[in-house]
Amino acid sequence: MSSKTPLGKQTMDSVDPTRAFVKNVKRIVVKVGTAVVTRGDGRLALGRLGALCEQLKDINSQGYEVILVTSGAVGLGRQRLRFRRLANSSFADLQNPQNDFDGKACAAVGQSSLMALYDTMFSQLDVTSSQLLVTDSVFRDEAFRKQLSETVTSLLKLRVVPIFNENDAVSTRKAPYEDSSGIFWDNDSLAGLLALELKADLLVLLSDVEGLYSGPPTDPKSKLIHTYVKEKHQGEITFGDKSRVGRGGMTAKVNAAVCAAYGGIPVVITSGYADNIKKVLRGDRIGTVFHQDAHLWTLVKEEGARDMAVAARESSRQLRALGSQERRKILLDVADALEANEGEILAANEADVAAAQDDRYEKALISRLALKPGKISALAKSIRKLADLEEPIGRVLKKTELAEGLVLEKLSCPLGVLLVVFESRPDALVQIASLAIQSRNGLLLKGGKEAKRSNAILHKVITSAIPEPVGGKLIGLVNTRDEIPDLLKLDNVIDLVIPRGSNKLVSQIKESTKIPVLGHADGICHVYVDKSANLDMAKRIVLDAKVDYPAACNAMETLLVHKDLLSDDGGFKQIISELQDSVNDRKSVADVTLYGGPRAATALNLPETNSLHYEYSSLACSVEIVDDVNAAIDHIHEHGSAHTDCIVAEDRQVAETFLTQVDSAAVFHNASTRFCDGARFGLGAEVRISTSRIHARGPVGVEGLLTTRWVLRGNGQIVDADRGVEYTHKDLLNS
Repeated sequence: MSSKTPLGKQTMDSVDPTRAFVKNVKRIVVKVGTAVVTRGDGRLALGRLGALCEQLKDINSQGYEVILVTSGAVGLGRQRLRFRRLANSSFADLQNPQNDFDGKACAAVGQSSLMALYDTMFSQLDVTSSQLLVTDSVFRDEAFRKQLSETVTSLLKLRVVPIFNENDAVSTRKAPYEDSSGIFWDNDSLAGLLALELKADLLVLLSDVEGLYSGPPTDPKSKLIHTYVKEKHQGEITFGDKSRVGRGGMTAKVNAAVCAAYGGIPVVITSGYADNIKKVLRGDRIGTVFHQDAHLWTLVKEEGARDMAVAARESSRQLRALGSQERRKILLDVADALEANEGEILAANEADVAAAQDDRYEKALISRLALKPGKISALAKSIRKLADLEEPIGRVLKKTELAEGLVLEKLSCPLGVLLVVFESRPDALVQIASLAIQSRNGLLLKGGKEAKRSNAILHKVITSAIPEPVGGKLIGLVNTRDEIPDLLKLDNVIDLVIPRGSNKLVSQIKESTKIPVLGHADGICHVYVDKSANLDMAKRIVLDAKVDYPAACNAMETLLVHKDLLSDDGGFKQIISELQDSVNDRKSVADVTLYGGPRAATALNLPETNSLHYEYSSLACSVEIVDDVNAAIDHIHEHGSAHTDCIVAEDRQVAETFLTQVDSAAVFHNASTRFCDGARFGLGAEVRISTSRIHARGPVGVEGLLTTRWVLRGNGQIVDADRGVEYTHKDLLNS
């Protein structure tokens, strides 16, 4: 394999074992189907074609030898001929039924047009392409096959992308295309044949779906098959309808993939609607892989995404059936188990921290990763406090007499199944799991790979404390990030996704699922020091908000200061001095790097920040000067993230203006932003802090993981068009 620039940050050591073959790929055959290159109305999908050409250009420039097999000529030719006929038809002609065009004529017209389009797109990318039209019969000639191999090898040495297509215009084959004498029957089988003839290292078949499913992809019960094992799957798969535009659809792709795979060429069927060729070459677990050794691979047996989610739902229903004291005992047992296994937990965590340091992770991440002394005891204490809280399930929120003998209740109940994706912090796993037990929700957890040892032992300790019939499947631990895309499709099983992590993580998840997402992308918290502030108090609050735990999402990221405090006796310089050389009980001296906004950079001679909407998560923050409280509010609304914002002021009217008008999840007066925390709020624990305006906002404890349902009790009443029903709508809860 020639040396190539990595296609991503993922190293081959982290590649799924079923994708390890990508390490040896140099020559790749890519087949793009008609359903990918055309839109629903039959016209060419120029955007997708352009994106495909850009992908091929990128991998070609990285040293891969790329061969393209394309469909679409017949469809393009038919489109052009229809336009020509329409342009030349009289009104009378249009009143009569029009016969469809001969497919071979369409192919003849479309081939040159399709090739011209590819040539134009590749030329814009500084890539040279070539056209090779072949028919079934020519492959019977051994001399032709030898010459074909030599020609393609020469083109690839010149970094030219050969583009193959079956020459339907002159092919003597007629439908049905597949028979006992055929060498290939469509462009899928042509791609498989070329992969074998040209000794490719990989064949990628691009489709209009994610890969091969156990049934029709539109059936919600169908599962994506990541690795095809002929002996297992051949009789289990139910194919859907034939391709809407192409010749064979998924059946043809599977036949071609099996043929090539058993000839020694690994094959991946995946969607052509994204940059999936790069992902395949990077070793990502996408699409369906076909390999001659698939039946021999010994994998760690993991439940499928859907199975795990369904098991969590069933276990949550068992938990719901338990009484309050039984649920309380489970939480107390979990707390005891954590303390009993503290040594094993800390040993695993120390191994994670050491590995992260060796891999040169950022200090902020390592800080979040480490379980500091006393943390296990603190977690156990918070779980016991959670266990003693009022029973959250079945609370009567509203009770109304609709009519005599007809009583309606609105009750609190669990959401169902939660999927929580979090980075770095293993203590988050404990908090989230305990909240799931208290709220009686099923839970699926995916932690960061940097905390894999810590997460594994914590999950084991917690689930071991959950008795039957609820069982450990109440809380599932997702081991690889490759399972996340499958989980995000389960909108009929998973009820809420809660991402805890970077802006990028939250944004990616929001873009990838129909399931409701609860969370915030940034934690850009402000402290505004008003001219009326007590400066000693301001110094303590500012210092605590920034230095107490800089990596936390509730740490101060921007300090706003009233302009009047800039005078020599205004006290602002004292605050700046405290930050730049701040003494802290746990850190001795912690120097905070300051970056100025446009006004502060000039007035205080600070380096100017690139953005006032920035989460440092470290010993750094932005500083800006504002005219008054209204300017501070405007700044927060423009540059903040609606997380937690604080005002330090003695003027009550100014403080109330701030508290009333700042539209954030949490707004504080004369108190550090670090108080925005589920445990500090008395919630027992938090699953995360939400900046959403729907459902839950701020620190999300048990109440944020609940919904409601209606229970109606009657004694035989019927509606009957409301005849004879006298509605009273009497409030029985507050009467």
